[in-house]
Amino acid sequence: MIIHSIVPHEHIFPADHDVFLNQTECIWNNIPLLVEQEGHKCKVIRIMSSDPSHYLRNEIQPGSHIDINEIHFS
Repeated sequence: MIIHSIVPHEHIFPADHDVFLNQTECIWNNIPLLVEQEGHKCKVIRIMSSDPSHYLRNEIQPGSHIDINEIHFS
């Protein structure tokens, strides 16, 4: 079976449900993000925006850290 999808393989066939427990959606400067909280900072897992210009911003590239005070949790 072949799946053609923009959805990452990890979301279609998750390895372990516990991996996703720490991930949450939030808003940073009106940009929706999927982040994982690490103390007083959040690690960006994925940019959830439909605006292509948001993907060019260095401060929110996946793997970067954002101060938790700059984020609005939905």
